[in-house]
Amino acid sequence: MELTGQDLVDEDYDSAVDGVIIWWRDGDDEDALADTIVDAYSVIGEDGPLWILTPKPGRSGAAASNTVQSAAKTAGMNAATPLTVSDDWNGIRLRAFGKGR
Repeated sequence: MELTGQDLVDEDYDSAVDGVIIWWRDGDDEDALADTIVDAYSVIGEDGPLWILTPKPGRSGAAASNTVQSAAKTAGMNAATPLTVSDDWNGIRLRAFGKGR
């Protein structure tokens, strides 16, 4: 919010957005993550970025590596290899099936 000067929105927001970041922790239901991904994809433009941020392995709340992959597949998305976004968090970019670089 400090960088953009705009308020962040939550899952109840139903207008178009430029991109989506979802924070996800272990213990949250995988099916709920798939539903959240589908909902998020419905409000971003076709080329808008969609990222899942999750604690790194070994950190409190770290999700199993296959949780995000499986939820993404259920939602019709491909999940990229996790990237380090901070000391404690990884980011995984999702793209709709058939979308390359």
